[in-house]
Amino acid sequence: MTQLKQGLKLVHVFCIAAGAMISSGLFILPGLAHSQAGPAVVFSYLLAGLLASVGVLSVAELATAMPKAGGDYFFISRGMGAGVGTVAGLLSWFSLSLKSAFALVGLTAFAQLIVPVNAYVTAVTLALLFVGLNLVGVKEAARLQVTLVFGLFGLMIFYIIRGVPEVNIQHFDPFVPYGLPAVFSTVGLVFVSYGGVLKIASVAEETENPGRTIPLGMILSLASVSLMYTVMVFVTSGVLSADVLDGSLTPISDGANAIMGRAGRFALSTAAVLAFMTTANAGIMAASRYLLALSRDRQLPSGLGRLSHRTQIPYVSVLATGVLVVLAVFIKLKILVEAASLVFMLSFMLSNASVIVLRESQLQGYRPKFKAPLYPWLQIIGIIGLSFVILEMGEEAFLISAVLILIGFCTYWFYGRKRVQRESALIHLIQRITAKELADGSLETELRDIVHQRDQIVADAFDQLIEGGLVLDLDGPMPRDAFFTQVAEALGPRLSMTPETLKQRFVAREQESSTVLGPHLAIPHIVIEGEKVFDVVVARVRKGIRFSDNAAQVKAVFFLIGTRDERNRHLRALSAIAQIAMEKGFDERWLAAKGTTDIRNMLLLSNRKRHQQDRTLAGPVVTPS
Repeated sequence: MTQLKQGLKLVHVFCIAAGAMISSGLFILPGLAHSQAGPAVVFSYLLAGLLASVGVLSVAELATAMPKAGGDYFFISRGMGAGVGTVAGLLSWFSLSLKSAFALVGLTAFAQLIVPVNAYVTAVTLALLFVGLNLVGVKEAARLQVTLVFGLFGLMIFYIIRGVPEVNIQHFDPFVPYGLPAVFSTVGLVFVSYGGVLKIASVAEETENPGRTIPLGMILSLASVSLMYTVMVFVTSGVLSADVLDGSLTPISDGANAIMGRAGRFALSTAAVLAFMTTANAGIMAASRYLLALSRDRQLPSGLGRLSHRTQIPYVSVLATGVLVVLAVFIKLKILVEAASLVFMLSFMLSNASVIVLRESQLQGYRPKFKAPLYPWLQIIGIIGLSFVILEMGEEAFLISAVLILIGFCTYWFYGRKRVQRESALIHLIQRITAKELADGSLETELRDIVHQRDQIVADAFDQLIEGGLVLDLDGPMPRDAFFTQVAEALGPRLSMTPETLKQRFVAREQESSTVLGPHLAIPHIVIEGEKVFDVVVARVRKGIRFSDNAAQVKAVFFLIGTRDERNRHLRALSAIAQIAMEKGFDERWLAAKGTTDIRNMLLLSNRKRHQQDRTLAGPVVTPS
């Protein structure tokens, strides 16, 4: 699989997320939301931001564990299964594409306040422009995003500074004219305002140092945008009377007109144009990565995942997304925007559930660089809170979402299901309760490879020995000599030696001096005749081996067997094992490993120092002549 080029820094991540959030949610929806909730719409925006923050923390954890194209699709499919993942991926692609189209339509509406233009021609032209920009390269698209977002933030801060002194407190009386249920249902309407933050997870594979950049960029962007939304909606509600604000499709521009006259209206209409441009640009960039991820997993035709040889951009996915955006420009999107809000909430709920499933599955390869705090209560609160808001939404949004979910499920059932059976963390969680045969280890291997890509780990000689070496998982308890007999029987054919000879060597070495190095660790090592022979055997005995009266509970044993000319590899293997055994939490992870695949992956995922200069020395064991 070809890795996408990493070029996005923290400033790019922040601006992609912030620009994706600031659009219709601020420049169109406040008027409609005010007509539903009254001045308490300020709390609707604030509550939506708080609920989104719970999901963002979970998404940030998942994205740092699996920084791959496709964002929430990728980790939902690995957590909850391919069927749920395919539905989530197609819904996210569809919703982000429609949000981009809606942004373009909104852009032309505001542009008409500045210069006379044809709405449809302008929207289609801009859609093609942003598609072309995304085909040039993700970093080039991100650079434009930075310029647009900083210009947008400057105009928004200017609006707040000029507007706060003009706020009329009487406009907030009564504060909750339609009751609390209206405030909560309005949360569902405006939640789409924060859905853009998910776009960062979809470009995580193209982010430098994703373990730090992704969570920091998502948290900073959501915090700043939530604050901006709340204060700007407060200012707008305070400077416009209810009869002017209710139902207005240009509420911020109307507020700027009341504060600063025509110049203010022009300035904030310009801000709206910038906002819609950032959303459309980021939406096309992010949505296309969902198609790329689905095609990589063979849930959609592989042609959608083709990359440009020069730019490493998934150009077919970008073009397909552009086609949907252009077509959606001609559709009435009011109900679809509500459905998009519901879909974003479902994505956050599934992300929260995926964190719980992945953590409880105890997968060795699930090693996020950032962990969401207050686990699992934060995830549970997020799921319950979003469920409550969804129940307050209208039937039309449910109907549209149900149709989209059905399309996604049919795509998986009639296409993807026949081509690949993907293991999920949910299977591993069920495995802890029921049959151990359910999981085949493929997810562990995939997660291990992702960690290696993320942390830029290049396997050395010891890694390659572990990859192809013998790993034993025994129950015990057992005496030392019985244990040596089992190891010798398994190892003898690899070295063309009789099990009895090997056992005698092990016993003799132990009688010479104990190889037990800790309460639970032993490293027996012997020298054999011949040349260019070196092998490692790893053994875990859950209930312990009785090496001696002073070492009765040895549970981790590493056998090193080699010829005299392989002394350097012997010493480096000893160093690697020592580093692994000294890692924090080694004993707990060692006993928690579910089998030989888990044990092997645990060793391969260690944070030890690797000796790259001799990584080519490892290979198949060469038997003595």
